[in-house]
Amino acid sequence: MFYFLADNHYDTHPGRVIFEHLPENIRNRTNFAEDDWQLLESGKFLNDCELLILNMIGGSCNIPHPDGNAEKFVLRYLENGGNVLLLHGASAAFWQWPWWRRIVGLRWVRPGDPDQVSPSCHPVKPYTLRKCKCRHLLTGKLTGVTLPADEIYIDLEQVSPVEVLMDTFIGEGVFPQCFVCRTPWGGEMVHHLAGHSPEVNSHPTVIANICAIIEYLTYPCQN
Repeated sequence: MFYFLADNHYDTHPGRVIFEHLPENIRNRTNFAEDDWQLLESGKFLNDCELLILNMIGGSCNIPHPDGNAEKFVLRYLENGGNVLLLHGASAAFWQWPWWRRIVGLRWVRPGDPDQVSPSCHPVKPYTLRKCKCRHLLTGKLTGVTLPADEIYIDLEQVSPVEVLMDTFIGEGVFPQCFVCRTPWGGEMVHHLAGHSPEVNSHPTVIANICAIIEYLTYPCQN
């Protein structure tokens, strides 16, 4: 079972839009919840979780940050080698947990960061996702695409090594948009930053790339 946890992200509902556009075979294996951390806080996802998918920023949208029970269970999932797909700003899904802030590769930094790092930002403009020169197996399964105006996450803080699979070039510079890092316990985290507006999150190429990432993280031995 895939567990997909999302917030409403200021009434744009990016996780819900993505979930509704996933192919039926993936939706049928996915337990999706929006603005509700009960699955994390109860630990029930540990029983059969094949992949944890997050499209959320803890404590945003007037929704409380997941609590200490969630922290205990998420850490247990990762310690067991679990893989994670982080969509849009989900590197900050659990930004209040110090250990989480250290393992996510490139992290979205919120105002008032506990580590006193300057905030990240997101210019809004059309942009193109470009495949990078990278030997990671997942790179060959992704497709470049030009997208309408949307939030472009930049000025992330690097906290652990990453392999950049896709980037974008805008007036502010070149910025990673899809990348992978390993957790301290051997699992993989794949970040896919593109996707705030419904138009981007429902784009066929964006959905196809997310499906490719899900397949990779679920069946790594077949890649």
